[in-house]
Amino acid sequence: MTLPAIEADAAARPPRIGLLDTARGAALIAMASYHFSWDMEFMSYLAPGTAETGWLKIYARAIATTFLFIVGISLVLSSKPEVRWPSFWKRFGMIAAAAAGISIATRIAMPDTWIYFGILHCIAVLTLIGIVFIRLPLAVTLIVTTALLAAWLIDNFGTPGLLRSSFFDPKYLAWIGLAVMPDRSNDYVPLFPWATPFFAGLSIASIAIRTRLPHRLAALRTGSWWLARLGRHSLAFYLIHQPVLIAIAYGLSLLVPPPQPDPAETYLKQCNSSCVMQQGEALCQSFCQCTLDKLQAQSLLTQLQANEIDVQNDERVQTIAGECSAEVE
Repeated sequence: MTLPAIEADAAARPPRIGLLDTARGAALIAMASYHFSWDMEFMSYLAPGTAETGWLKIYARAIATTFLFIVGISLVLSSKPEVRWPSFWKRFGMIAAAAAGISIATRIAMPDTWIYFGILHCIAVLTLIGIVFIRLPLAVTLIVTTALLAAWLIDNFGTPGLLRSSFFDPKYLAWIGLAVMPDRSNDYVPLFPWATPFFAGLSIASIAIRTRLPHRLAALRTGSWWLARLGRHSLAFYLIHQPVLIAIAYGLSLLVPPPQPDPAETYLKQCNSSCVMQQGEALCQSFCQCTLDKLQAQSLLTQLQANEIDVQNDERVQTIAGECSAEVE
């Protein structure tokens, strides 16, 4: 490419939008705060299941939605007027390598809940899918975005389980997002429904790029804010922050040991965390409270939490589960 051609290409590129970097930086801070709640739960300062239920569950989903929405926007902005393939493959390779590293590290450290398809895995796959759609007519992207949104509405507010099947439960298929009961993971972000905010970002940015909106946003000149500077190094922050936070939580546990958790509260958190993967949260709260009351009445709670009872084969536990299921339906 000649010098004039290079200069023309640079002039045609959308400007860097400091506001977008700032939003990414704010999302990183929010993510770190959520992960610290997980670390505090891991160190027993919070009851098991706290980070996966209630408002913290909503908080985590909002953060992931924001990240994937921004990824969709950024992919469009970085690919205009043409895809710069060396930069694209370098960026993709870094994300894919980081995702693989996290899988390996968590497989060693936490084999029962290792991260086989987390947020970085999802971003890597969606990046490959998105770069194809950028080269297709905008109408195709809008149709897919609408279909994904409709599927999300059906899955959450329509017929329960209509779009899901136990066929997708194994790890090698669970990443698609149609599993009924996927294997447990400390970070599970499958393509469905998480492709929805990504495609929304892809669609909105593809429309905006046809206007002067990117230039008007860039003119706000927020790129020098510390959040914007942080947002420009999101992958490095993602990889570094959790070891630092775990170290802080561990150090705190040495200085101020966590209090002994309440057995009943611990059971309810664990029960709700497991149950909401299959049923609605309100139904799970009633079911878990019912089973707790019956376990306490039969003096089984302490044995259950000490792993002295085989949950799958103990008739007493199975009877309690059956009775409570019948009561809440």
